[in-house]
Amino acid sequence: MKNCNILVRKTDNKRQRGASMVEYALLVALIAIIAIAAVQILGERVSENFSEIADAL
Repeated sequence: MKNCNILVRKTDNKRQRGASMVEYALLVALIAIIAIAAVQILGERVSENFSEIADAL
């Protein structure tokens, strides 16, 4: 009976570890999407500012 309990615990640990890896992957993907969106939005604004400065010179 002890062997069965040990086997069940090992598979539970693997499932928990696997779930946390999926959660980390989702977090990384979300952060990447936010970073890309921020760069695109801020990039346009910075480009406009540089254009205004260049025109003023």
